[in-house]
This record gives sequence, structure tokens and C-alpha cells, in this order.
Amino acid sequence: MFTPEDGLPVALDSLTLRTCHTVGEFRQALALQKEVWGFADAELVPVRLFVVGEKVGGHVIGAYEGSEMVAFAYAIPGLRNGRSYLHSHMLAVREQYRNAGLGRRIKLFQRELALEQGVELIEWTFDPLEIKNSFFNLERLGAIARRYVVNQYGITSSPLQGGLPTDRLVAEWWLRSRRVEAVLKTGQPPPAVADARVEVPAEIYQWKAAPEQRARAAEVQGRNRDLLQAHFSGGRCVLGYERDAKGNGTFVIGRWDEDLQL
Repeated sequence: MFTPEDGLPVALDSLTLRTCHTVGEFRQALALQKEVWGFADAELVPVRLFVVGEKVGGHVIGAYEGSEMVAFAYAIPGLRNGRSYLHSHMLAVREQYRNAGLGRRIKLFQRELALEQGVELIEWTFDPLEIKNSFFNLERLGAIARRYVVNQYGITSSPLQGGLPTDRLVAEWWLRSRRVEAVLKTGQPPPAVADARVEVPAEIYQWKAAPEQRARAAEVQGRNRDLLQAHFSGGRCVLGYERDAKGNGTFVIGRWDEDLQL
């Protein structure tokens, strides 16, 4: 999961990024995930799993204002078809520290850690209804998406989900790809040749938040689920994301131009 980058901008020069290794630091991460997502206790990643993840090749990155953790990322090792990768399960940023570039700074720190381990792929999941988050993942980081998971976590207690199924796209961040290298050099990925587009209306946030309008959000979710799954089954993937002046979001669908097969 990855929390959107919205909120009040703050200066980052007072913040320190470091890897976390102690139970005390993991307890700070536990408290922060509850603050950011509003999960019930049964849905929180417990301290014991932070400990295990860090011990078996994953990592917890903390962003600190003095001794106070204001953001963290948690990744665990994965293996698919003989290829090792990191699954970045959580990134949480306290509200007043969002929209200042901290999320991107943490992800780039995570990229360096992965490359030092000899890992060239980081994956995570994100809600395809979250416009700001989709833009961040696909445009600001250069990830792609070609897998759609229906209701991955079941219905959760987080108010951010609005009671809808926890459908997720899987972000693939190929750390040494031409696409990601272009983002690091220019701030944006190479232009994508679009075969199709899938739209998300700006009103999706208010529809999710209001019980009387939630059926409209569910309709958008179902429609886009069918469209994205159909594109993926045809060998296409999400290569970009557009936002207009009204706040509407659009997935840009095309063909991945590098021979990277999982």
C-alpha cells in the first residue's frame, strides 16, 4: 500500500532518513500506520512482522523529525519465477508532511537499498481509484502496471477504502530500466504511445466517502476493473497517467517496450 501525496507542504531539510532495526522504532511505525489509514487493530501489521521482515532481507525506512517518526516504508523480499524482488508493502506519511516530496525521497532511498542488495525490481500495490497516488507511482516514479488483483485484502475498516472491495493494481518498478532512468534524469518518463485510455472521475473521492453515493464509486470500480483486465489479458500495460485541470485521472495503456518478463 502507498498513501497519497496530498496535504500541507513542509521543508524536508530537517528530516533524516534511515533504516530501522529496533523494536522501539517498529512500534513507532505501528502507531503511524494506524494514524494514516485508520485500520482496526486486527488489520495492522504487527511489530513482530516488522522484526521478521527486517531480519530476512527486507527493510523498514523511517523519516525522522528529531526522534519522532513522521513517515516510514516497509518492504519484504519476494520470489517469482526464479527472480528475486522486493515487495514494498507500506509507505505512510503523516498528513502535515505530505506534498513536499517526502514520499519520492523515501522511494529513491528504497531504490538505492535494493540496488545495493542486487535487486532490480520493487513491486507494491495501489488502489486504481486513487488519482493522486496513481499519478505519483506511474509518472513521478516511472512504475508500470500489468496485473490487476480483485479485492486483495477483503473489505477493510479503513475509511479511505469507502467500504469498496480492495481492488489493486500491481506496480512494477524496474530500477535500471530506460523508463526509470529517464524519470531520474528528467523528472518524467518517456512519452507513451497510447493504445487506449481508462478514466477515473475526480468525484470518486466524494462518492467513496458518502454512503448515499457509494454505488457510483462501485460502478466506476467495476467498469475500470473489466477494462484494465481486458487490456492486460491482451498483452498491454499501464505506461502512464494523465490528470486534467478538473482533477480527473486517466490511465494510459500501451505496450511495454523492454523485454522484461516475470
